[in-house]
Amino acid sequence: MGALKKNKLQTTSGRPSDASVGEAIVKGNALTKGSLFVFGLGNILNKQIIRGLIFLAIEIAYIFYMATFGISSIGNFITLGTKEQGQTYNEALGIYEYTAGDNSMLFLLYGVITIVLTLAVIFVACMSAKSAYCTQLRKEREMHVPSFKDDLLSLREENIHTGLMALPIIGIIIFTIVPLVFMILIAFTSYDHEHQPPGNLFTWVGLDNFKTMLGQGSKLAATFWPVLSWTLIWAVFATFSCFILGIILALLINRKGTRIKGFWRFMFVLSIAVPQFVSLLSMRTIFNANGPVNVLLREIGMIGTTESIPFFTDPTLAKITIICINLWIGIPFTMLSTTGILQNIPAELYEAAKIDGASAFVIFRKITIPYIVFIMTPNLITSFTGNINNFNVIFLLSGGGPDTLDYYYAGKTDLLVTWLYRLTITQKDYNLGAVIGILVFIILATLSLLTYRHTGSYKDEGAFQ
Repeated sequence: MGALKKNKLQTTSGRPSDASVGEAIVKGNALTKGSLFVFGLGNILNKQIIRGLIFLAIEIAYIFYMATFGISSIGNFITLGTKEQGQTYNEALGIYEYTAGDNSMLFLLYGVITIVLTLAVIFVACMSAKSAYCTQLRKEREMHVPSFKDDLLSLREENIHTGLMALPIIGIIIFTIVPLVFMILIAFTSYDHEHQPPGNLFTWVGLDNFKTMLGQGSKLAATFWPVLSWTLIWAVFATFSCFILGIILALLINRKGTRIKGFWRFMFVLSIAVPQFVSLLSMRTIFNANGPVNVLLREIGMIGTTESIPFFTDPTLAKITIICINLWIGIPFTMLSTTGILQNIPAELYEAAKIDGASAFVIFRKITIPYIVFIMTPNLITSFTGNINNFNVIFLLSGGGPDTLDYYYAGKTDLLVTWLYRLTITQKDYNLGAVIGILVFIILATLSLLTYRHTGSYKDEGAFQ
């Protein structure tokens, strides 16, 4: 009867390790619930000494951190500092000396770190309660309670994922999450060129930066909307021109009448072999006011001897030039991807279509294009989002110019990402750069998710399998 009862408990309740934190809090005994506040309490009293001491050591370290540094960091995080750097006159030396003030940037960073550590400790508290509850269940079911040696051995077997993922997760928290949260919070402060620490303090301003950027009447808004419009226009043309022309090029090379196909592929792939920044800087030299193109046009008399075509100084022509030069870089990538797809389209589809009497155009429209689009749609979405953030092409070709006084430190060909670069690196308006970064993320996430969820690649994944 005892064995039957134990087996029944195991089958109805599942493995102890499958218990959730919620179950531990609701169904746990006093030791389990106490482990939420005194980490490792349930483990220590159930003779899992080392595991319990590890939990307890984490709690003690956190309490020490908060007592010595953490609490003050939270207070400074709220105020971002109150004491500005000042000057005092030293009568003995006859000079003014600087007196140290608060550093708002460090206060913000330390506050973010403290909040992240607090969330991590809350997670450890939940794990402490869950661990105590698992031990409670094992004892109630007369199961083996694992020792610390068993815990170590489990990291090589059923819990191997825990050991393998621990360091990457810690790295993600330190090098991704903390900087990301720090950047997002800067968007809600006055951290600009007029409030540079440690000489000056910056403060929390709420949504004022977003209102200024998206509102009406400010120079920032008069810059943001045209730059956003050009960014979307650029992304559409850069993506679909390379996509369509790359497909056409791949079809021409792969058709039966084309000879030495490998040679033609090699010739177009050469543009990929050359580093992109080298190609772009070369194109910038070729098309500048005194570059080979303008010199040649002067020599053949198409333009005056002192004239030049403003490839990068006229706003409209600069945009057209950039889109055309981008074809040189983008088409070969699409050609290679499409070539691989064309070579993997099942021959049975073409044979069945020919037996049914379909013409070459019908086969192309009903089989080839749908197959290519089905496979390439996720790549197309990725290319679109990549072009919205395509810093290299704009920065290396036109530098965002031509500049205009109508915009707030932006040029006529600047994308949001290159404008962000100007604002942060050149002007040190970090709050505005953070706002643009957040808005770009919202735009990209919305467009990407909505577009992908309405594609055949998402709705009918096995259509061409």
